[in-house]
Amino acid sequence: MSELISIIVPVYNAALYLKDCIESILSQSYFQFELILVDDGSTDQSGMICDQYMQKDNRVRAFHLHNGGVSAARNFGMKKALGNYFMFVDSDDIISIDL
Repeated sequence: MSELISIIVPVYNAALYLKDCIESILSQSYFQFELILVDDGSTDQSGMICDQYMQKDNRVRAFHLHNGGVSAARNFGMKKALGNYFMFVDSDDIISIDL
C-alpha cells in the first residue's frame, strides 16, 4: 500500500518559474501525493497560477495568505496536509522525475 506524501510549496512572486516547478512535481512517477501551494501574498500572477493548477489536477490544493514569510507558509501547509509524510519544495526548484 502506498503512503500519501504532502508536497508543500511556499509561493511568493514566483510567476516566472512557478509553472516549471509545478509541472516537475506533477510529472513524478509516484502518484500518491498531494501538492499544497501556499501563496504568501504574491503581488504578481502567482496566486492565479496556483488556482489554475488546482482546477486542472485534483492532487493540487492552493491556499492564499497575507505575506508572513516562508516559514509561516510552510507551517500553514503542514497544518493543511493530509499526507503521512511531508516534503518541501521551493517555488523556483525543478525536481527530477523520480521523487
